[in-house]
Amino acid sequence: MARRERVVRMSVEQPLWSALTAYRILTMLYAVLLAVFGREKYDRPWVAVAFLAVLVVWTLATLPKVSNATACTKRFLGADLTIALAGILLTPLADFEAQQMDGPTLPSIWTAGSVLAFAIKGGWRWAAFASSFVAVANIVERGHPSRDTFHNVLLVWVASIAIGYVIEVARASERTLARALEIEAATRERERLARDIHDSVLQVLAMVQRRGTALGGEAAELGRMAGEQEVALRTLVSSGLVPTTRVSEDAAEGAVVRSVEVDDEPSEQADCDLRALLAPHAGSRVSFAEPGAPVLLAPAAATELAAAVSAALDNVRVHAGENAQAWILVEDWPDEVIVTVRDDGPGIPDGRLAQAEGEGRMGVALSIRGRLRDLGGTAELISVPGQGTEVELKVSKVPRGKAGSAR
Repeated sequence: MARRERVVRMSVEQPLWSALTAYRILTMLYAVLLAVFGREKYDRPWVAVAFLAVLVVWTLATLPKVSNATACTKRFLGADLTIALAGILLTPLADFEAQQMDGPTLPSIWTAGSVLAFAIKGGWRWAAFASSFVAVANIVERGHPSRDTFHNVLLVWVASIAIGYVIEVARASERTLARALEIEAATRERERLARDIHDSVLQVLAMVQRRGTALGGEAAELGRMAGEQEVALRTLVSSGLVPTTRVSEDAAEGAVVRSVEVDDEPSEQADCDLRALLAPHAGSRVSFAEPGAPVLLAPAAATELAAAVSAALDNVRVHAGENAQAWILVEDWPDEVIVTVRDDGPGIPDGRLAQAEGEGRMGVALSIRGRLRDLGGTAELISVPGQGTEVELKVSKVPRGKAGSAR
């Protein structure tokens, strides 16, 4: 089974930076058009032309600075706000009647883009800081501010703070989601490792304990030690102390979840015939019924399904006895593969599975159900005391990553 490192980067604020970039360009053009169509009102048109030339060059040259949070530095934000404030305060020099009329300033609504950059970068506190400077500059520019001036100033101030607050909430939600994904990933990795331990180390320790107790003497002491180690290892696995290979971190671009995981996507390997993996189980105590044609599955899915069947047969040998009879039935349907493992043992008493899981015996929970869950399949266990046990394993033939495109 192939493993690969996958880096998942989540960022709810990146679309906001893209929107801010477009906003700055559009409002720059709007400010230029306002000046062009209202050029007759300027008493000193060269002031307006000079400022708008600086505004155009600055806006176009700093587009990369508003493309993401990392590029948008404090120094840039300070310079950007300075240009916006300078444009507001230069308006009366270009238009002597600007203080008597509630007309637009030289930068017009481009100024809001500077405040929004503060909001996206630092949240509502930064937005309040920048919008306060803009409010003071507008009041100074008007000289004797009117009701409309106060209305516009208050609108910018409240809107920028609200946007900054929403961005902070979005970032907190993003971190929470990243943490939840990390916990889920760690749990899945722990379950995978626990399955491997159950299928190998725990089985060997249990066998050593049984054989040592049966032989007696020094072998009995060895069996007792093996039993103690089995209990300790089961406790370690069930308590969640198995090391995981996943970490999460916060980055300027958003939350990052790095994982080393089983690759669910089929690689360049050809599909595997499930019959070839299950045939070795056939014997005097295990009957194997298979279709006449190959049962093809992705290598990873076939391997995990075969391991689940092996775990089910191990449970038959351990709990139903060496002389129990078992049957394996493979059904190949157009959209799924069904493997049924049945035995003629005494069955499982009610509540025994929950009790075993509480004791750290995770054979059914991890080695069977856990494997099928990771494959996107299901594992159903039917048992009646005195009538044996039946385990039905279902796996879809469509890989989970391509299920949507296959519809």
